[in-house]
Amino acid sequence: MFTSQTSSFQESIDVDERDADFDNEDIAGYSQKIQQINSYYAIYYYQNTSLTLLDASLPPEAEPELRSYISRRLSKGALLGGMGNIATVELSIPEQAVGCYCCLLEQEKSPEQPEADGNGWVVCLLGGSEKGLNLFRIELDKYVQGLQGCLTLEMHNLETEVRPYLNRWYEESVMHIHRVVQMLQANVGYLLHAALSHKIVEVTGADEKTKADVARFIKAASLQGLVQEDTTTTSLCKAISEDSHTSLIIDCSTSPPTVTNEVSNRFCDDWIQAFLNAAERFNPFLLRQILENFKLKAIQDMNNLKRFIRQAEMSHYALFRCCLFLQSCGNGDVLLQNARAEHSSLPEACGIINVLEEFLSEHAQGTVY
Repeated sequence: MFTSQTSSFQESIDVDERDADFDNEDIAGYSQKIQQINSYYAIYYYQNTSLTLLDASLPPEAEPELRSYISRRLSKGALLGGMGNIATVELSIPEQAVGCYCCLLEQEKSPEQPEADGNGWVVCLLGGSEKGLNLFRIELDKYVQGLQGCLTLEMHNLETEVRPYLNRWYEESVMHIHRVVQMLQANVGYLLHAALSHKIVEVTGADEKTKADVARFIKAASLQGLVQEDTTTTSLCKAISEDSHTSLIIDCSTSPPTVTNEVSNRFCDDWIQAFLNAAERFNPFLLRQILENFKLKAIQDMNNLKRFIRQAEMSHYALFRCCLFLQSCGNGDVLLQNARAEHSSLPEACGIINVLEEFLSEHAQGTVY
C-alpha cells in the first residue's frame, strides 16, 4: 500500500545520485572539496551610467568582463535597489562559468543632492553555480544588506571594514550548515527533529559564531510559516517551552559536543547519512539541497496526514489507512503534534488525533514513530 511513498522518500534522500534541481554535471562539480571551490567578490560605485571599481578579488583579466556584464544588466534595469539578482557569468577564471549574486545598494537620498538619486554601490559575490547560490538567496541578501552602513563615498574604511567583510561572504553565508553537521555528526538527527517539532535548542560552552550557526541551521530546517499560521506556531512554541525538560541542550565544552534531552525518530534518522556524506565531501550546496528535500518530504507527509484526518471523520477505513501511514512514515510524533496545533478548534479532528496518538503509543514499543 505504501510502496510509492517509500520510493518517493528514497528519491528525495538520494540527491547525490539524482536530484530534480541539480543535474549530474552540477553534482560532479560539487563533489570537489572546499579548498578547490573558489569564491570571489567585487564592489563598484554606480553613478549615472558609469561603474567605478572600488575593490575586487577577481583576477585582473576577469574584472573588466564582470564590469561589462553588470553594465548591461543596469542598462536593462535588471538590478533593482536592495534586491539580489543571481545568474551565471562566464569569466576568465579557472571555473570559466560561475554563479554570480549582484545587488545594488542605493545611496541614501538627500534633498541637498537630488542628482544622487539612483546612485549607489553594486556588490557582486561569485562562487559555485547559479543553482547553488539560489539555495542561499536569503542568506546572501541579508549579508549584503549588512554592508550598507559601512559604505561611504570616501570609502576610507575599505581596507579595515569593507574588504574583510566581503572576503568572508562565502564562509558566513554558505558554510554554516556544513559547520553544524561537521560538529554534530550523527547527532544532527536530534537537531532536525527539534527544528520540525518547534523544540527550543540551547547551545552552551560555545562562541557566538557557533551559536549563530546552530540558530541559522534550525531556521533553515524549520517549517515555520510554510505549514501553518503564525499564530498557531506561536501558541505551539509557547506550549512546548513551558516545560524546561523539552529543551535540547548542546554542550560544546566537550569534544564532540554532548547532547542532552535528545529526541529523534525514524524519519530524521534516515536522513543523517545523506547529511554526513555531503559534509565529508565539503559540499555546502548539496547539503542545503538535502535540507530543502528534507523539509519538502515533511511538508508532503503533513499534507497527507491532514487529508487522511478529513477522510477519517467520515470513514473507519480512512482512519485505518491513517494509522498505517503514521506507522510507515516514521515521523508520526511530529506530524501529530503539528496536526493537533492546527486543528485545535475542530473537535471532530481532535477526536481523530486522540485515536491516532493512542494507536502510536500502543505500537511504539520503545521507538518514536
